[in-house]
Amino acid sequence: MPQSKKQDLLFSTMMSLLMVYLMTLYNIALENGQLALPYFLHALLGMWPEFVVIWIVNHFVVSKLAMRLAFRFVNPQKDHPMLVILSIQAMMVCCIVPYITLFATFFHHGFTATWFTQWITLLVECFPMAFCLQIFFVGPIIRNVFRGIMKIHNQAKA
Repeated sequence: MPQSKKQDLLFSTMMSLLMVYLMTLYNIALENGQLALPYFLHALLGMWPEFVVIWIVNHFVVSKLAMRLAFRFVNPQKDHPMLVILSIQAMMVCCIVPYITLFATFFHHGFTATWFTQWITLLVECFPMAFCLQIFFVGPIIRNVFRGIMKIHNQAKA
């Protein structure tokens, strides 16, 4: 896991990139009723406004809040490291999904009379997928890639 601010910046950027890409792809598939090959490129091209918002919200607001919330349930000194990691990931999803779905509601639909119901609908549609992606796929993938990068970096230093 990240040991410095520079490493934390790299780790959170990698995590944000993959999560935003996959959630953008998921939302495009939901809107169209299917997952088709052209949507992969469409998601890659359209994910950047959400990525910028996620990165800013994650870096300046959510990461500290998620840690505080997670540490209400687990103790990093006493509990198993995987339990601590999963608790932090769960709290990150719980904190970020409301922010990004609110942004996406206004960004894609504007401020309308039905913005609140659109936001709640998007929140309910996105939360389970974001949670599963973070816990079972993106979190483990990014942790392994990050470990590999740090291993190569440390070998190059030696």
